[in-house]
Amino acid sequence: MTDRATARTAEVHEPPAPGEAAEIAPGVFWLRLPLPWALDHVNLYALDEGDGWSVIDTGLDTKAIREVWEALLAGPLGGKPVRRVVVTHHHPDHVGLAGWLMAKFGAELLMPRTGYLLARMLLLDEQSLPTKETLAFWKRAGMDPELLAQRRTERPFNFADWVAPLPLGYTRLREGGTIRMGGRDWTIRMGEGHAPEHATFWSADDDLVIGGDQLLPGISPNLGVQPTEPENDPVSDWIAACDRLSRFAEARHFVLPGHKRPYRGLPERLAQMAQGHREALDRLERHIAVPRAASDCFAPLFRRSVTRDVYGLALGEALGHLNALVAQGRAVRHTDEAGIWRWRAA
Repeated sequence: MTDRATARTAEVHEPPAPGEAAEIAPGVFWLRLPLPWALDHVNLYALDEGDGWSVIDTGLDTKAIREVWEALLAGPLGGKPVRRVVVTHHHPDHVGLAGWLMAKFGAELLMPRTGYLLARMLLLDEQSLPTKETLAFWKRAGMDPELLAQRRTERPFNFADWVAPLPLGYTRLREGGTIRMGGRDWTIRMGEGHAPEHATFWSADDDLVIGGDQLLPGISPNLGVQPTEPENDPVSDWIAACDRLSRFAEARHFVLPGHKRPYRGLPERLAQMAQGHREALDRLERHIAVPRAASDCFAPLFRRSVTRDVYGLALGEALGHLNALVAQGRAVRHTDEAGIWRWRAA
């Protein structure tokens, strides 16, 4: 282990302001970019390579966020170029400016294969109105009829609205592989559930773990089902990933997450996240003692009101939990006379 890797700075918990950086450990800097949603920020990490930077995740592609990046590059990153862009998973707040940084600096892109292919595919799938398949999916899930009628006429969420074009070519991140960043060797461990092949990085030289959205404190990421894969079971994938990653987690680990603040207590956090979804499945199984649509299942899952701005995410997560119950043999699904899916406890 190098002196640089083992020397610890004072433990940092307070987030940096946009355009500023907080040094977590020698050569490892925490950056934070704004998001225009209820979860109003995303964490990035810049690792010093001497003549440049490796950057983990990138934020959305908006004019305002590019301006924050320019301030970071000119200020705390010292004008040095970004040499590598490392992306944990394909969601827009993490991959959005990867292509922009690649074009600006000639940087190399490193991603899991599934995330890279999904990002490339979704960039091509731009729609001015929801597709017929999407509308049918929403109807089958039991979307509120008034909201469904409204969404028929509105531009849907398009990946290309938030993500800069990605050039052809990348370097694949693999489960169990190693990567050297910021004077440290990191083991790559893949999560699942929130995103397929979600990369996390575990330092072999000190106590740092870069967790993206797989290892968040205090909140669970969305485990949603999309029209592209309506039978998907992200909840079972998530629970299995928590159990698998727990084999590597130690109390000493200092986790750098994709949102919220760095934290310790990773073994307990992984157990808590898995148990939280197991308990949600138990509540949902009791709730569908009588047949219900996915849109009827918000109360036992979220235990709070669901507003329209997060209705789509809530509907996808309800489907994720219902699909898990079916996969586990605890529920069955049928289609009623109105064409709506109904689930009932088995």
